[in-house]
Amino acid sequence: MKNPSDFIQGKSVKSLVLPALLGAMAPFALLLFIVLTKEDVFESWMLVPLTVIPLGGAIGGVFFYLMGFVWFPWGKQKLIAIIFSTLCYFVALWMAAVIAFNFTGHFD
Repeated sequence: MKNPSDFIQGKSVKSLVLPALLGAMAPFALLLFIVLTKEDVFESWMLVPLTVIPLGGAIGGVFFYLMGFVWFPWGKQKLIAIIFSTLCYFVALWMAAVIAFNFTGHFD
């Protein structure tokens, strides 16, 4: 491996933007819906989860794309990679949520 980015096998960073956006938009939309439908006023501590959790989703989305479509593009390996990377996506979301709510002091 000559460059640190050789592990993506010639994929440009530009091609990873769409999986990152798709991975980040699902938790962001859900969190934004929850925040906007609350009866309380928007509080400033809510900005941390609104940024950290979609960041974890973006990382999970990029990992899902690389595992399912770049590193293991066909066969039984692709099925196993998709199942494994889906689990990793939810673990990334969970870890990001724990980090965000622990940082704000709302994790009990």
